[in-house]
Amino acid sequence: MSSFISLSVITSAMELGVIYSLVALALFLSFSILNIADLSTDGCFTLGCAVGVQVALLGHPVLALFASMAAGVCSGFVMSFLQTKLGVESILAGIIVNTGLYTINLAVMGFSSNVTLLRAETIFSMTKGIFGTTWYKLITASIVVVAACLLMIWFMGTRLGLSIRATGDNADMVRASSINPSFTITVGLCVSGALTALSGCLIGQYQKTCDINLGTGMVTIALASLIIGETLIGKKTMVRRVFGVIFGSCLYRFLVALALKMNIPAECLKLVSAVIVAIAIASPMIRKKIAFQKKKRAALSARKRG
Repeated sequence: MSSFISLSVITSAMELGVIYSLVALALFLSFSILNIADLSTDGCFTLGCAVGVQVALLGHPVLALFASMAAGVCSGFVMSFLQTKLGVESILAGIIVNTGLYTINLAVMGFSSNVTLLRAETIFSMTKGIFGTTWYKLITASIVVVAACLLMIWFMGTRLGLSIRATGDNADMVRASSINPSFTITVGLCVSGALTALSGCLIGQYQKTCDINLGTGMVTIALASLIIGETLIGKKTMVRRVFGVIFGSCLYRFLVALALKMNIPAECLKLVSAVIVAIAIASPMIRKKIAFQKKKRAALSARKRG
């Protein structure tokens, strides 16, 4: 068992889990807080990766993080503009933005389906000599993600953050309080897009490559990570919800890593991922049904004894 679950498997799962947790955090803001189904996540993730890789190729791996976040803000703004100004439903707006981003991503990548960073410096190679040769990727990614989480927790406690949370609960009440829900939705989606693009930038520098299909299925995976975190960690406080997202993302990546170690064919990996996602999404309902059946059996036992 120790050889099956090796240190390298755990380390790799944690590295990818931490990086991809930013997408789950973005979905937490758009889906859980604002109640908006943002289907532009796939394209926005690839956009962040493409921008980050191109800026890193110019010799600025740290600047690539901020450039990708700026690109993600633009994606979120377009998504919000379609919803708040043009009256497009959130699902349709996400599909439109995601479709348009495919061509934009190709243009950013120089109309090539793949761009590599094999000879370029990344933020991970910059910190390799500081944190050592084993944990430097995990530590570097964790620093970026923890900083993003702390900023998210702080932002959600500000007046604007509370307005965004109130908009998701009751937009009419927010409008009656002289707060423009269109503005809060725009800010929320822009922040969500920035987090998604930042994750794409990190994964591009982590893998030293960017592929045009890199973000395919990202919204489903992020949703699974979000639900796993909320189910196992809970959602009583903002701190627990935010860091539960990181835990859910790491656990999801660990389950995928175990599937790979079980020599499951690569052709079946998508099916395995779909099963994990389905179980994660259905877990709250399954727990409710199990609790109901326990109460039902307890009630029947009490009636028989009576």
